[in-house]
Amino acid sequence: MRKLTYFIATSVDGFIGAPDGDGDFFYTHLDAEFIEFLTTEYADTIARLGRDHLGIADAPLSRFDTVLMGRATYDVGFKQGDTNPYGHLRQYVVSRSLTAAPDPQVELISGDVVARVRELKAEDGLDIWLCGGADLAGQLIDEIDEFIVKTYPYFLGTGMPMSRAGFGLRTLELTGAKTFGGGQTVTSYAVKR
Repeated sequence: MRKLTYFIATSVDGFIGAPDGDGDFFYTHLDAEFIEFLTTEYADTIARLGRDHLGIADAPLSRFDTVLMGRATYDVGFKQGDTNPYGHLRQYVVSRSLTAAPDPQVELISGDVVARVRELKAEDGLDIWLCGGADLAGQLIDEIDEFIVKTYPYFLGTGMPMSRAGFGLRTLELTGAKTFGGGQTVTSYAVKR
């Protein structure tokens, strides 16, 4: 069975974006060491335009072959004219308002997202990357098998949280931790069931 992995960038105080959801400021804190790590370990999670820019457009898939994102997350690229941000992956956008997929390589999920994710997890293949955002992570909190959290050395005070799941004691097991000279950390946690 495939895992659903919530791989996300966050501030030290747990926000994935400004109050309006904008998380572009995370890109200002990328240095050579961190980019090398991301392109080596998590190239699957780099958008098509970034893969082209970094010279890894044809890098083989290693962790994920499917990406799941909410409408607001998808809209970041869509508003800039990119209807196919992760063309190297199977792309699913969860939306109640879209009636047709903006690109033939994007599939919409407008019904029961939990049921659809369970179907995807039962398929053969690499793992599924939950790209964001907070609402979708809240809806899928009981389906997430692993958290990989890229923490950047920012303290925001307020903003978009990692999840809108509501309070609950969900026990995680630390499976990895790596620090970088630029102050970033990447921690991995398995969900204890």
